[in-house]
Amino acid sequence: MVDRLSRAVYIFSAFFFLLFGCTVEQQFQISRAERFALLQLRSSLGLRAKEWPIKSDPCSGWVGIQCLNGSVSEINISGFRRTKRGSLNPRFSVDALRNLTFLASFNASNFALPGPIPEGLGLGVASLRVLDLRSCLINGSIPSTLGNLSSLVELYLSTNDLAGALPSSLGQLDDLSVLDLSRNALTGLIPVPFVDLRNLTVLDMSLNRLSGEIPPGIGRFSRLRYLNLSGNILSSSIPPQLGDLSSLVDLDLGSNSLSGSLPLDLRGLRNLQRLVVGDNLLSGQLPGNLFPSLTRLKFVVLGRNRFDGGVPDLLWSLPSLDFLDLSANNFTGMLPFNVSAGVNASSAVANISQNSFYGNITPVVRRFSFIDMSGNFFEGSVPISARGSTALGMNCLQNSSNQRSRTECATFYAERNLVFDNFGEPSAPPSPPPKSNKKDHKALILASVFGGVGLIALVIFIIVLCFICKRKTGTPNQRGISVGPVPAGGSPPPPGASLNFSNLGDAFTYQQILQATGEFNDANLMKNGHSGDLYRGLLEGGIPVVVKRVDLDSSAKKESYMSELDLFSRISHPRIVPFLGHCLENENEKFLVYKHMPNGDLPSSLFKKADTEDGLQSLDWITRLKIAIGAAEGLCYLHHECVPPLVHRDVQASSILLDDKFEVRLGSLSEVCAQEGEIHQNRITRLLRLPQTTDSGASGTPNAICAYDVYCFGKVLLELVTGKLGISSSSDAAMKDWLEMTLPYISIYDKELVTNILDPSLIIDEDLLEEVWAMAIVARSCLNPKATRRPLMRYILKALENPLKVVREDNSGSERLRTTSSRGSWNAAVFGSWRQSSIDVANVPASQKMEGPSSFKQSGTTGSQGSGPHGDANGNGHSSSARRHSREIFPEPLDEEEGTRE
Repeated sequence: MVDRLSRAVYIFSAFFFLLFGCTVEQQFQISRAERFALLQLRSSLGLRAKEWPIKSDPCSGWVGIQCLNGSVSEINISGFRRTKRGSLNPRFSVDALRNLTFLASFNASNFALPGPIPEGLGLGVASLRVLDLRSCLINGSIPSTLGNLSSLVELYLSTNDLAGALPSSLGQLDDLSVLDLSRNALTGLIPVPFVDLRNLTVLDMSLNRLSGEIPPGIGRFSRLRYLNLSGNILSSSIPPQLGDLSSLVDLDLGSNSLSGSLPLDLRGLRNLQRLVVGDNLLSGQLPGNLFPSLTRLKFVVLGRNRFDGGVPDLLWSLPSLDFLDLSANNFTGMLPFNVSAGVNASSAVANISQNSFYGNITPVVRRFSFIDMSGNFFEGSVPISARGSTALGMNCLQNSSNQRSRTECATFYAERNLVFDNFGEPSAPPSPPPKSNKKDHKALILASVFGGVGLIALVIFIIVLCFICKRKTGTPNQRGISVGPVPAGGSPPPPGASLNFSNLGDAFTYQQILQATGEFNDANLMKNGHSGDLYRGLLEGGIPVVVKRVDLDSSAKKESYMSELDLFSRISHPRIVPFLGHCLENENEKFLVYKHMPNGDLPSSLFKKADTEDGLQSLDWITRLKIAIGAAEGLCYLHHECVPPLVHRDVQASSILLDDKFEVRLGSLSEVCAQEGEIHQNRITRLLRLPQTTDSGASGTPNAICAYDVYCFGKVLLELVTGKLGISSSSDAAMKDWLEMTLPYISIYDKELVTNILDPSLIIDEDLLEEVWAMAIVARSCLNPKATRRPLMRYILKALENPLKVVREDNSGSERLRTTSSRGSWNAAVFGSWRQSSIDVANVPASQKMEGPSSFKQSGTTGSQGSGPHGDANGNGHSSSARRHSREIFPEPLDEEEGTRE
């Protein structure tokens, strides 16, 4: 009995020892220094106890912590949420990482780290191999100290607000395999030392503002498999050395300003599967000997360039080809008759629209499940194999709708010494020349004489009338805002001006401004504006502000800041950014202080991680509609409640500021001016008004009419619908082309078309889709090339507040809107010109509604008309009526209405 008891005690003691020993070993698995460093990191980042409980062992009880041989080797806080206290003052504070000497991976993607990357990050973690900081709200420039992370293999900094030039020190990272700097605002040239990164397999610097040329030395990246430089402003030609990248699988150089021809040397890319060089300035003929070597190509985009000549037959016959875009070039010639079917024939898609292909439609169309052939000069009948799976608008085909005119087709074929089939009809005999008649000649001479005399009299009458009107109305101030004297110590005012400083907020001292901005530390620089540099600041008491620093060396800036001060002394509205005060002490510098908007501007909020459990990556539709309505309210105040009406002149996404509840405050007010004169005062002045080809005021001031704001607001609405940033801030040819390709997908007759341009990150149901459709329709009406045909802001606001009324018919019989009874209707005011601007919507078949970024950007025939300093554009074409609308629903504007629509 005693032996049994002793044995039981022994077994229990051994079990207790083993259990206690394991617990002690677990408790001291990492050193006290590393545990203390993790606790510091937990505090500085504001991490929750739910993920990192303080009483647990980090190696076994903390989420995202991995240990190796008793030391922390990996930290992954991707997607973590901060504590409530940590959210009040989020910072990029990771100094504690220096004490984790064996740390190999730090992943903070999708975790808010506002502010610049600390210099010390690259000085104390020499063992780091993976650094992932994607979508972290980081701003500022990339510190050169990152080049000291000699062990780094993967560096991810994409989808942030990084700016400035690329540090050449990154070229010292000899072991670097992945470098992802995409979706930032980086500028300058690609540093030459980058060509020494011989171990790179992935290089993505897309969607930045990099300029200059592609370094020829990039051909040294023998291991590179993925190269994406799209969406920059790179110029010069494609270096032939790219052909040395024998391992390359994906090459994307689209949406730049590259010129020259496509190098034949690219035939060395024998493993290439994706080639994108669209949206550039490339020209010349495609090398016929290029494609036999590129047999693995699946995705080819050559569209929207200046290529000419014929297309090599071998391009059509690539065995793995799944997508081919040759649109909007100068390609010509006939389609090949026989090509191999390919392995993806059942799903392959092609777009050869907007070229000069001619001749009959050949069986090559069987190679693709769908092909867009619109905007060419194909003739003859449409074969059965092409019906239903081909877009054929604006050609010279028989028995097909929406074709070119007989004259246009005949001229095209005659210029090339080709025979046109005349739409299958016999050619008409030439008309005999008209017989000469002496009496007709005399009558014509008399009519010319009297017509000339009448014209001279009319011109004299117009000149006298204009002189009288000018004497009565006087000459208005160009900016429409008077400016006045500055307090002692400031710059002298313009002569004869007055400025009321009693309504201009607080007068801050220069010392207060310096203290608030950290003596204008570069880390607090938000952006370099055209009227002054903007800095973040913090006043005494913890009030966040934005300080505009105006350098008076520029006379234009001096005028703009004085006009802005005068503007704030005269207007006040909840939709205008709150003005807190000014500092006018310095002779050469002035400072304007505004309330800080927590959610920044629209571009910085549209695709930032929301602080919600579902972790949405972009603003939801309800918030986007709320932002559109708020911006419209602000512009309505300027256009319709101020006397005289004020023109913003800088309406773009970056001018729309958002507070903590995503309420809109209009900023960028330095360009605001009064609309000059009354352009449509009465019926006589409308008849005598000289045609205006630009959105300008009476004295030629650029953009000095409210219709220009309406046009720019239309581009902002398109940004909200499509999710494409930069539309409203761009005025270059590429953006005009984008509008030409996008507008045909906005049709009052077909709701489903808009899904082709819809932001893929939006998750909407059928009812919300109607609201998106309505906003797109409003946007297109704002983008009418004719300033006089654009709706007034008050009607745009009402349309956005009642979006379903825009797209749903009123079927109440006699209650439906009619032309004779719609003069007071906001519906008619907004859409009176809709039939004028959208009756020729491109014919985009339902089968073309594709998903993903490879869907057609251009279909049917589009055109552009310049109207304004930024070259307003609008697409033209035809549409099948999937939804019947008549003049009763969207009536044409009457003369009386049209006169008020500027």
